[in-house]
Amino acid sequence: MSSLNLYNEVTAQSSKYTTLLYSSSFSSAIGLLDKSLRQSIYDIYGFVRFADEIVDTFHDYDKAGLLSTFKADTYEALDKGISLNPILHRFQLTYNQFNIDRSLLDAFLYSMEMDLSQQFHNQDSYNQYIFGSAEVVGLMCLKIFCNGNEAQYEALRPSAQSLGAAFQKVNFLRDIKADFVGMERMYFPNCDFSNFSLEDKQEIEADIQADFDAALEGIKALPLPCRFGVYVAFKYYYSLFKKIKKTDHGALLSSRIRIPDYGKMFILFNAKIRTSLNLL
Repeated sequence: MSSLNLYNEVTAQSSKYTTLLYSSSFSSAIGLLDKSLRQSIYDIYGFVRFADEIVDTFHDYDKAGLLSTFKADTYEALDKGISLNPILHRFQLTYNQFNIDRSLLDAFLYSMEMDLSQQFHNQDSYNQYIFGSAEVVGLMCLKIFCNGNEAQYEALRPSAQSLGAAFQKVNFLRDIKADFVGMERMYFPNCDFSNFSLEDKQEIEADIQADFDAALEGIKALPLPCRFGVYVAFKYYYSLFKKIKKTDHGALLSSRIRIPDYGKMFILFNAKIRTSLNLL
């Protein structure tokens, strides 16, 4: 093994381990993808996770300065084809291999910058944030899944955006208390945490349901090497969404909804049966 190949392998373990530690659910879904796809999705997740950590976690540090440095280092890694930051090195390898659009990266980093200063959203800024923080991540993954088939990528693009949007909106609804109490953020437009109503919750849920419906149609048409893993992730988030729908709107402001481990096992088992019977 050459020295560069060894470095690539070391950094590969960094992005994989980052995914395993930060998200057991997401890493489990990645494990259901074809082996040829897993590392590249780890690389995307590791990059997104580190950027998100800067704006959501590092409160005792100059977050704007850290994000600016991270952004500059990212573009330098893409241009030079190497980075001493293991997460950025892996991201640039995947980014360049699959010819990911620079506009997707720009939109993602801009959404991270929005988190530094924008605590409330109107409909336009909310749509822009959802696109940059979630839909583009779905599109980056889709680039990997389609592996150069641009016609397939364009056909599945709307569904990939819907899936990313659904996941993000479910996270927002589940974490509504933590976002507001911890960081004084309210992502949902025209909503007030202090007066969050049943009507607000139902309107948000209808929007999320539409995203899930659109996403499922695209999942059915995904290439076989990735279809099952994406479907399991879909089912996990949809189960979480259904549990949130059954939860009183007031309870969302005081607790965080979760799917227990036995529930996740049931989701996996059910997904296997439905996939084997072609019942997606």
